[in-house]
Amino acid sequence: MDGASDRPLIVQGDHTLLLEVDHPRYAEARDAIMPFSELVKSPEHVHTYRITPLSLWNAAAAGHDAASVLAALELLSRYPLPDNVRVTILDHMARYGRLQLRSDGEGGLWLTADDPDLLTEVVRHRLVAPYVEERRGARVRVQVTARGLLKQALIKAGHPVQDLAGYLRGSPLEVRLRERTRDEGVPFALRDYQTAAVDAFWAGGGSAGGSGVVCLPCGAGKTLVGLGAMARAGAHTLILCSSVSAARQWVEEILQRTHLTPREVGEYSGERKEIRPVTVATYQILTSRRDRRADDFPHMRLMAAADWGLVIYDEVHLLPAPLFRMTADIQARRRLGLTATLVREDGREDDVFALIGPKRYDVPWRELEAKGWIAAAECCEIRVDLEPERRRAYALAEARDQARLAAENPVKDMVAAELAAMHREEGVLVIGQYLEQLERLAVRLGAPLVTGRTPQRERDRLFAAFRRGEVRTLVVSRVANFAIDLPEASVAIEVSGLFGSRQEEAQRLGRILRPKADGRPARFYALVSRDTREQEFAQRRQLFLVEQGYRYTIQAAAPRTAEAGVATPRVPHAPASLGRVIPFPSAASRRGRRG
Repeated sequence: MDGASDRPLIVQGDHTLLLEVDHPRYAEARDAIMPFSELVKSPEHVHTYRITPLSLWNAAAAGHDAASVLAALELLSRYPLPDNVRVTILDHMARYGRLQLRSDGEGGLWLTADDPDLLTEVVRHRLVAPYVEERRGARVRVQVTARGLLKQALIKAGHPVQDLAGYLRGSPLEVRLRERTRDEGVPFALRDYQTAAVDAFWAGGGSAGGSGVVCLPCGAGKTLVGLGAMARAGAHTLILCSSVSAARQWVEEILQRTHLTPREVGEYSGERKEIRPVTVATYQILTSRRDRRADDFPHMRLMAAADWGLVIYDEVHLLPAPLFRMTADIQARRRLGLTATLVREDGREDDVFALIGPKRYDVPWRELEAKGWIAAAECCEIRVDLEPERRRAYALAEARDQARLAAENPVKDMVAAELAAMHREEGVLVIGQYLEQLERLAVRLGAPLVTGRTPQRERDRLFAAFRRGEVRTLVVSRVANFAIDLPEASVAIEVSGLFGSRQEEAQRLGRILRPKADGRPARFYALVSRDTREQEFAQRRQLFLVEQGYRYTIQAAAPRTAEAGVATPRVPHAPASLGRVIPFPSAASRRGRRG
């Protein structure tokens, strides 16, 4: 290659970057643009990144400047840089550092600016003014407890602040990773991308590093990144999880892969109240309160007051609203967010970045799949009919009732049973939203059922039996969406979900992405009622995974009342009775129909 064709990147005037995956310089370009752009989608051949004010400010916070960003783009871009993109980079990166937060060493927190008029403008802003205490010449004292809220307000006001107030060291604790797991003696070391994620999070330590978000697909070992960060911090650590099951998995991983002892690692949940040098707590216990009308969270207050050197947020995309406030209050502690996808249906991704820190590391799912770190996955949407009586009820129902009628379609039970029988020798998860539907399926399949009502002891017993292969099929509700380690699961059958939640779809696929010893692929089936609102929800749910490079085949289940003798073509990996493959409509054709 020579000239423009030797460059793998196209920079567009809408601030998106198109990166050619099959280009010889792909890896070089990916590494160069990742510090100052956000990965938007990563299908097969072209990955899309976007330059935003926040991504540029995050790059500046990590030590990059506008000259280095522009030099990287000019070196890699196939065509000349659009002028508006050049101006955006210069303008937004020049803003970073003009405002600074500093500690006075006596417990005070001060906001300064390189221009008195800028400081006047900022402190009068309606979002910033509530946190101002007094002005003394070229600096303004702000509320110490509002450090996080102030940073959040300044970002929304378009004036990012360089936080130089530093971090508290926290109570010291030596955390050393083992070379072999404690019980089984299996060799253990962080993988290259896990080490890169820890390095990116730490970013040299000091006042700049030690806060931010790491995005890795389910099954890629986010917990191990957390252990690496703990070893780097060397301090008392609070780990926040989405469930008691997830908390206990963290405790087990810590004890297996570090030299910490059971006396140094505790669980703080509805069942146990252990505060130790490493404490693993659930979001639920921290956001619980005796009086729902009162604005008092006693467990949260207790945790926020401890001398932590590091706080880890597992499944950070689930962070409950009350915990945003605690996070705002503990800005002097290093913070690590872990997630497979920072997709929040409430649109609060920027709040996560403002209060926990910028996205420090991200990697395309299919890239890890190609290296064998997560299982290859085949995704299939199977469309089933509503029976005539249910079709009439659907036509007469209100919109919300229509969604549930389609989701709980009993015809799905038959299809799910066929799929479970076909994969009877594998680990199968049947996942759904509605309790009555799941109870019906558990009886039909003769499989254990795990829901929010299942006692924790019974959940743990069933998950352990599944891991040992004693139970081949589990019917599970949304409690299994997140942070449940079931490495033997290789098949997921989704019978219903939370409307158009992209986050939930990604998490459910993630339950089966642990690589299998025999190399077999994971298989994800989504059962959808044909010609209903559920089809629209399914397309939205699948969007994040399609953008990650996964393909859904769309398959029509044969009507159960079909005349005898009518043959249906066999589809790979599916029973013959399930029917025929329908081509999945392209994005362009979908837009055309809507238009």
